[in-house]
Amino acid sequence: MGNPPGWAEREAALERDFQFGSFAEAMAFVNGLAELAERENHHPDITIRFSLVTVRWSTHTAGTVTDRDRQLAALTNELG
Repeated sequence: MGNPPGWAEREAALERDFQFGSFAEAMAFVNGLAELAERENHHPDITIRFSLVTVRWSTHTAGTVTDRDRQLAALTNELG
């Protein structure tokens, strides 16, 4: 399975920036991402800079990117 569109592998994680038109839109995205992460019991690192959100999926116990990270990155694309 390859990386979903827009995602780059950096330092044992899949990383992507999502740019929004406002802080409120960025936060709505983050809230949806939090619901996905809780439902799947797999949690990304999230950095918020006003309307720019950086998401990093990795499996810390494996020390690398797994197919599960790729699957959740693809689902994250559907939110953004």
